[in-house]
Amino acid sequence: MDKLQWCNDIHVVDSASTDGTIEIAKTLGAKVYVNHFKSFAHQRNWSLDNCEIKHEWVLFLDADEHATKEFVDSLYEHVAKASHATAGFYCCGKTMLGKRWLKRSDNFPKWQYRLLRHGRSQFVDVGHGQKEGNVDGQIGYIPEPYLHYPFSHGFDAWHKKHLSYAVRDACAIADSPITFSSLITLHGSKRNTAIKNIVRRLPGWPSFRFFYTYILLGGFLEGMEGSIYCRKILWYEKQVKREMKLQRRN
Repeated sequence: MDKLQWCNDIHVVDSASTDGTIEIAKTLGAKVYVNHFKSFAHQRNWSLDNCEIKHEWVLFLDADEHATKEFVDSLYEHVAKASHATAGFYCCGKTMLGKRWLKRSDNFPKWQYRLLRHGRSQFVDVGHGQKEGNVDGQIGYIPEPYLHYPFSHGFDAWHKKHLSYAVRDACAIADSPITFSSLITLHGSKRNTAIKNIVRRLPGWPSFRFFYTYILLGGFLEGMEGSIYCRKILWYEKQVKREMKLQRRN
């Protein structure tokens, strides 16, 4: 919340937490709503439909993400120059482990649809995450990143959360037929999703993902933090593979 004091219309959509988030957010002046979490796309769409938003532009940040001054300045600059045809912007996050930016280990930049004109977009689920859907207009890019701290609640919490993510990703792969058009589309988000669904079907993919990120992309140059993160991703990809096998048996 202290990283959002530049904004005068802050909304917190809580998933019925019990850690004091609601009370803290209210104390800091945010408008608080409670909606049980079903998926990221559902939560974002619910927010757009139910929050009393007073501005034209909406920025989505998760609880483990921070908006830096440089990121905020870039938001204002791009919004000021945006034409009416612009429905929103892709943003990217710098994945952090402690004070280390894992630029190589996390394949920076990863683009996500985070800043949008209210009423011009919706979200759809993709695996455990989400992407833009039903966009009325063009989407631009904001290269200045925000900060993402995926391990802010500790490694145990990360593992628990990603076990559920692995189930969602495995289901998405099973339900997503690969088409030639999805692989050659100029729409980067759709193309990347199709490629990810293909490579995750390949034998030995988890190990290759580790080799590609840690060795070929230079994750080893990011020290102990790079090693830890790449091994966590190796573990996660193995969980996705495991869930894919379980679903085929059932």
